[in-house]
Amino acid sequence: MSLKLVGLVLTLTVVFLPAVSTQAAPPITGSPVLDAPDNVLAWPVERGVQHPSLSEPTANQLNDMHAKFDNCDMSFTTAGNYHMALQELWNTVYLPSFEDTPLRNWFYTTSPPIVSRQIDRGIVQIGNVDVTCRPQVAAAPIGTINNLKAGGLIDGEPVAVIKNRGNVILVKKGNHKQIRSIYDLARPDIRVVTPNPMSEPGSFANYAGAIYNIALHDPNPPVGMDAAKLFEAIFNSRQDDASQAKWLAGSTIHHREVPWSVAYGHGDAAVIFYHLALHALRTFPALFEIVPLGGTVEEPQPLPGNPQEVTYLVRLKGNFTARQVEATQKLFQAYQSSAFTAILARHGLTRP
Repeated sequence: MSLKLVGLVLTLTVVFLPAVSTQAAPPITGSPVLDAPDNVLAWPVERGVQHPSLSEPTANQLNDMHAKFDNCDMSFTTAGNYHMALQELWNTVYLPSFEDTPLRNWFYTTSPPIVSRQIDRGIVQIGNVDVTCRPQVAAAPIGTINNLKAGGLIDGEPVAVIKNRGNVILVKKGNHKQIRSIYDLARPDIRVVTPNPMSEPGSFANYAGAIYNIALHDPNPPVGMDAAKLFEAIFNSRQDDASQAKWLAGSTIHHREVPWSVAYGHGDAAVIFYHLALHALRTFPALFEIVPLGGTVEEPQPLPGNPQEVTYLVRLKGNFTARQVEATQKLFQAYQSSAFTAILARHGLTRP
């Protein structure tokens, strides 16, 4: 099942670390073809779809769990790309910190940043499960944090807690198409899969901007190629035949859908965060391989133009109980602990 997004025009501006001379990528006038499983039945949600909804076709289906939660000691909403490190922090550091008074009613989402809509609409939905607990804490890149601040939703100042180690190219095990550099993505036989630019504009801008700026700073581009031609080949080529489309995208949560597309769908390659590619490789070593964009698989050294994104932790405003305030404080302590520093290192992440 492949569907086209229409009317997409994007101009990308991304902040890069380390500081190099970067440029906004050219406008995007093309549209991706959605790459999703052909054999999944789209069962209707009983009470109608609410937004933000985190249901997507390659994972996270809860059609046979029916529930509504409206009273949580901790409700946490976070950008989900570092979910593997958060899961370890939550279970080995955060929950044990409650000792004789265990935290029993908690909920967190690891998805694209949805906190503004979650607060505005009072709900987040996965399948037939509705959660109406108001978030107490959020973690996200600076763009989302600035939007929360502009909306008057933040209590106190954001705290920088995580920095990633740039992007790499995720390919199938064996790399049979011999993808070695960012410029190989322009080849006609390579199908590139990205996050959905509508549902995940931040991650999409990061990856698309990386493609353009890594190429822009390459001192030895292939003969007849440059960054603009590479970008044009991926994002602005005609895609009249969906089965042969150059640019593919997921629908909802790219850290689930993009690896699926590379392994089982139609994608040949994806520019993706190093730690997400590392997690995919460690989880499914027979399916994936990593092509570094600077340094090695074991020790990435991001090339000029390859961004290293920072994640910030913030308290959110609300009328919270003493128990919820305690849970918030302990979550901040867990995120700032030396134990989390070690967890991040194990999962290919670092501190700002």
